[in-house]
Amino acid sequence: MPSFDSSQFVGAVRQTGQTAQNKRQFSKRRFQLESFQYVCWFSGFVCLITLTEMTAVADKVWNMIVRANVGKGDTDYNTKISDRKQCNRTITEYTEMFHEDAANQGRDQGKIKERQQKYTTLVNAYYDLVTDFYEYGWGQSFHFAPRFQSETFDASIARHEHFLASQLGLRPGMKCLDVGSGVGGPMRGIARFSGAEVVGVNNNEYQVKRSEILNARYGLSHLCSAVKGDFMKLPFQPNSFDAVYAIEATCHAPDKVGCYSQVFKALKPGGAFAAYEWIVTDKYDSSNAEHRRIKHTIEYGNGLPTLATGGEVVDALRKAGFMVAEKDVFDVAVTSLKDGNDVNWYETLQGGLKLSQIKHSKIGRFATQRVSVCAPP
Repeated sequence: MPSFDSSQFVGAVRQTGQTAQNKRQFSKRRFQLESFQYVCWFSGFVCLITLTEMTAVADKVWNMIVRANVGKGDTDYNTKISDRKQCNRTITEYTEMFHEDAANQGRDQGKIKERQQKYTTLVNAYYDLVTDFYEYGWGQSFHFAPRFQSETFDASIARHEHFLASQLGLRPGMKCLDVGSGVGGPMRGIARFSGAEVVGVNNNEYQVKRSEILNARYGLSHLCSAVKGDFMKLPFQPNSFDAVYAIEATCHAPDKVGCYSQVFKALKPGGAFAAYEWIVTDKYDSSNAEHRRIKHTIEYGNGLPTLATGGEVVDALRKAGFMVAEKDVFDVAVTSLKDGNDVNWYETLQGGLKLSQIKHSKIGRFATQRVSVCAPP
């Protein structure tokens, strides 16, 4: 996985007046960081084979991997996963919201209601645990994207984000809201691409801090900012934004109508909202045990109270006040292949043996799990 997010790379090559020397230095630094990252990863794999029981060594290896990848200093670190006991407490808190429901394959309405009522605890516990792993193994944009056969992973992620910016007509002078902004990868990419000001709202304190650090590091604090807030109670005055987008974020909302109503209120009259939303398709059969198992596994693996259908999402948007045109509602997984994308959005998870793919593979995930501080001692 490249050490720079796609938005940083795009921004770097677009800078005017960049000299050949600067380009060489940029490429050299990128190569050095990538090389060190994979040396660290390989070192971790060696430790897996020879020092599995040496917890202290595993901790040090994991710290090296994360710091090499995201460039963190001693004061910029997630104590929720660096402290093994605290990490295990967070894991227990999270899994208790799902495990009793596993036998029912996500059909226990009581557990679903509990997750909806405790969505803040659910989502924060999830992202406290996974944020550093996401940055290490995926990048600073926490979402999927279909891609062309000849297209790099980073390029597909950037194209996926730029498509939203284009649909919203973002340009310099506009102010846009990113709902559920993560550590700000999409925010920075879209701000660079469009020149618009982008404000991210996020209920996870650690991710907000990471966003602000990265915004400053990449010289984008004048266009990008992050605010701690709940998208069920947006901390903004009505009519504050020209446009709003969400990328695989509002699936965490316990009440779609309530969430979209907050977005509608924050938009200026005539403003637009564009989103990529996790859904179950019309092919989902609630009487099919395998379908239920897959759905519940996705909810458990992504910190979701429950997955909605596409129809439920559209109905919620309309109830919130939005006008939704049928041409604007489409299944990315289906239409992307028709548009010439050769690689499905989920295929990246299968990984490969190339250095850029190995962390996405089964062996990469296994090695990371064994050397990470959250692995059992």
